[in-house]
Amino acid sequence: MKSTRAGIRYAGVAAALLLLGACGGEGGTISGKGSRPDRDAVKEIRDAGRSTASSVEVAPLRDPAVDGFLKQAADLEAGRKFAEAVTAIDRALKLAPDAPEILQLKAELLIALRKFPDAEALARKSFELGPKLGSLCARNWATVIESRRAAKDEASATSAKAQLANCKVPPRQRL
Repeated sequence: MKSTRAGIRYAGVAAALLLLGACGGEGGTISGKGSRPDRDAVKEIRDAGRSTASSVEVAPLRDPAVDGFLKQAADLEAGRKFAEAVTAIDRALKLAPDAPEILQLKAELLIALRKFPDAEALARKSFELGPKLGSLCARNWATVIESRRAAKDEASATSAKAQLANCKVPPRQRL
């Protein structure tokens, strides 16, 4: 029963972070060229994850302390305090250093801070540790696309876009 509550709590925190993505972030573009300050790159990255979500998404059970740090990060992000939110995510990563979804959350906050190379490195690490399908995969590659475009490397951005397309979980064929 305790582990079920932790899983539900984590799912709630993850959902809150996704919803709060609409409130925070600045940066470049995923679908367009160049960087426009009037857009919300973090929201676009999270939207890519939502549009690729499948009915089979895995939400790991977490230590309640990790959930507390994630909640703190979400609150700070909502207040557009991105650097402080990264500090809260770093505390969560001390307890769960190989958690791909937490690594990706930090990558998204780094996009908001316009620290593109660091964000890309974390997104790639998250991808390697993660499921390589579904919404987390899409957010990983959308982050890489954003970073490559900020570096004005359209060839790599195009390559990352192809990887993003591979994140979609094919529908189950029914007979």
